[in-house]
Amino acid sequence: MKLSEFKFDLPESLLAQHPAKTRDESRLMVLHRDSGKIEHRVFKEIIEYFNDGDVFVVNDTQVFPARLYGNKEKTGAKIEVFLLRELNKEIHLWDVLVDPARKIRVGNKLYFGESDMVAEVIDNTTSRGRTIKFLFDGSDEEFYKALNDLGETPLPREVITRDAEPADKERYQTIYAKNKGAVAAPSAGLHFTREVIKRLEIRGVDMVPVTLHVGLGTFRPVDVEDLTKHKMDSENFIVPADSAKVVNRALDAKKRVCAVGTTTMRALESSVSAHARLKENQGWTDKFIFPPHEFKIANSLLTNFHMPESTLMMMASAFAGHELLIEAYQLAIKEKYKFFTYGDAMLIL
Repeated sequence: MKLSEFKFDLPESLLAQHPAKTRDESRLMVLHRDSGKIEHRVFKEIIEYFNDGDVFVVNDTQVFPARLYGNKEKTGAKIEVFLLRELNKEIHLWDVLVDPARKIRVGNKLYFGESDMVAEVIDNTTSRGRTIKFLFDGSDEEFYKALNDLGETPLPREVITRDAEPADKERYQTIYAKNKGAVAAPSAGLHFTREVIKRLEIRGVDMVPVTLHVGLGTFRPVDVEDLTKHKMDSENFIVPADSAKVVNRALDAKKRVCAVGTTTMRALESSVSAHARLKENQGWTDKFIFPPHEFKIANSLLTNFHMPESTLMMMASAFAGHELLIEAYQLAIKEKYKFFTYGDAMLIL
């Protein structure tokens, strides 16, 4: 398929700037692939589509406050530092993006607020990318606490144009987030509340975790018309043995296995055994899923409404079928569903 087949006009007013007042009060569009039927529901009604023995697979990655503001030594120029990934824990070496990049050269030192946190630029990686080393004398615990205190919730600025607010620290995080390492939230999971999870549990539905640390590559635009030429950024993931066991039991019993989000789906599709079952696995994946694609593990997908020409929309299209997804998106615009991270949800069955 071509990039242009994923283009559509999205009114700016439908880009959610804030989450719904209550997580599970988001709207939920339900797509039935077998009949083409489309339903309009509220997220907390999702439990009606799942029964005893079905499984939700969730991404339990935790977003860390990745956006820091510092000042350059001597000039005092204000610099934004966006933490991407920790390269070496012992010497506090990080992969980052800096803005404005033209002011930051190898050897420069950056100072952060009134704290004792200082970083030195070690290397250039890309036009905006740098490798920096934090010069910090305290314990690991003190270092991460300092980063946590200094950092801001990394809302995707390209779409959410307001400043981060205190409430975002909690709302830009799933309630089951556990393993710190993401710079963007796995947004499909943001709709779950403890009450919804409890009601699914009572119904006999299992919820098992995988971990995929979402990177900024999730939002990287596709700039080639031929999708086979697009390269995804690698993201670190873990599929635990216990989760694989529960998922495989459900598949053997012909039950529903729902991937909560495109990040979860990437981890699952990167961990398929020779017998088309889920295997325990960990490592890095740069798997790019676009139509046509034969999904091996999940037979339902919970996702949000995505941006035009995004890799997330392409995966949803591969799962739903392109014509049905385009029809659903046109209907979503007409019915004023909210799009992107803090937007509404879509369940594809």
